[in-house]
Amino acid sequence: MSIVDHVKNGKEAVRMVSKSVPYYYDAILMDIRMPEMNGIEATKEIRALSRPDVASLPIIAMSADAFPEDDAAAIDAGMNTRITKPINTNLLFTIFAQAITERNTKPSESTKT
Repeated sequence: MSIVDHVKNGKEAVRMVSKSVPYYYDAILMDIRMPEMNGIEATKEIRALSRPDVASLPIIAMSADAFPEDDAAAIDAGMNTRITKPINTNLLFTIFAQAITERNTKPSESTKT
């Protein structure tokens, strides 16, 4: 079992998620600017997969751009939040911990009444 999987582009990210078993990934750190398919398009494709886990899968955008319109584009694509480069590792770990904890403490769809 991998702790971290690394891909070179958005198409590979979509492929990795689509071929994994549901709930295999706890979170995704998605670079916005990648070759072949950018992080925005990859996130949209991941969110559109017909799987029970992708709606709640935390996807954290990573970008060197720090403009408000970049935040809006990331959120509109289905990303949970965005962190700018250079990466503050303490902030990144905090974001991951919060996102994963929130995902794991929400009631599942099958238990809602």
